[in-house]
Amino acid sequence: MRAVDVIRRKRDGKELTHEEVEAFARAAADGSWSDYQLSALLMAIFLNGMTPAEAATLTGAMANFGTRYRWDDVPGPKVDKHSTGGVGDKTSLILAPLAAACGAIVPMMSGRGLGHTGGTLDKLEAIPGFRVGLDEQELRTALKTIGVGMIGQTPTVAPADRKLYSLRDVTGTVESIPLITASILSKKLAEGIDSLVMDVKAGRGAFMKTHAEARALAESIVRVGTANGLRTEALITEMEFPLGRAIGNSLEVIECLETLKGRGPKDLEDLSVTLAARMIRLAGLADSDNEAQAKIRQALTSGAGLEKFRQIVQQQGGDPRIVDDYTLFPTAPHRTTIVADRSGYITDLHAEKIGMGGMILGAGRQRAEDRVDHVVGVIVRAHLGEQVANGDVVLDVHYRDESTLANALPLLRKSVTIGNEAPAWRELVLETIRGNSVS
Repeated sequence: MRAVDVIRRKRDGKELTHEEVEAFARAAADGSWSDYQLSALLMAIFLNGMTPAEAATLTGAMANFGTRYRWDDVPGPKVDKHSTGGVGDKTSLILAPLAAACGAIVPMMSGRGLGHTGGTLDKLEAIPGFRVGLDEQELRTALKTIGVGMIGQTPTVAPADRKLYSLRDVTGTVESIPLITASILSKKLAEGIDSLVMDVKAGRGAFMKTHAEARALAESIVRVGTANGLRTEALITEMEFPLGRAIGNSLEVIECLETLKGRGPKDLEDLSVTLAARMIRLAGLADSDNEAQAKIRQALTSGAGLEKFRQIVQQQGGDPRIVDDYTLFPTAPHRTTIVADRSGYITDLHAEKIGMGGMILGAGRQRAEDRVDHVVGVIVRAHLGEQVANGDVVLDVHYRDESTLANALPLLRKSVTIGNEAPAWRELVLETIRGNSVS
């Protein structure tokens, strides 16, 4: 099958056959097509789209042309959650131990952050000694021993995704919903899970800026996941404002620990519990959302989730003492504050500006090869709707050097708006998308 013939068919708006889509995925995995041929087909897909059948075939093929884990010897339902990312989005570190404490097996393969949103791996690596590079046997041992393992994508998992992702980034084809869907789900299928809860963020601090864009992606993920035999459900959640109060890797891990101790921000706790409850319901460990919520709440209030987090850290080479002693985390050498310039209520916290400010400080990456500084970041001292007096601290900034601080401060100052009246109540979960196979 010639690459040019496949490219022409998609260029002309025709639906590719199963064999043609598989040939594309195989070529991306093994390098049998040149980068310019892969790029040409990516652009044709970007311009003409893909049918649900094409997207489902591409996703399955990308998963199959690489390592695909099987956990037949690990008893229990296998389930994961994935988020499209947002400012302060740290729910994975909370919901994974909570779901595992309720009997779920969670082989969580996560990514690193790029842009103004931090990645789960970056947060985990802020824990002294924590290893995200477990091999298959080490991950199997973790799943058998404690029910959860949190790792990064290995070179042999979905290699087609690794190639296509790098090409999409330089060819202006990142925003294609079928390609985003295949990128996310190929890795999740390769994890060896039975069920997936998808958190699609919508708002200024998210990749999908509007509810309509988020819904289109959520519907595509649920449809394609279901077609590939994966029980899939998606929640569209708000990302106009930061989630929780901490932005920055070490700071966010500490906030997750505080949440598992019952002392975290309400929005972060509520969303983490909601997502974890959906995980165990999809996994068949609860018959209804209410029963699932009750089980997750019990795991939270009893301390079972916190103890599971401690086990995860110890299992993956980290220092479990960090659960009780936050001084073991490295800290930024300098701190400064941004204060309210008038009395009133916080009426807006611009998630993207705060996220970009954190990235400039070093908490995120402008390029994939950039190193993340785990200790820098921002703490939101006065969140949306809270009342402040003139001179009260609104943002607490943790930084390493004066030059990055000088570049970040203008954005951070512009991120806060103070008004005379408290804003309306914010809904965290905007919509739920369920597949036909999900009750």
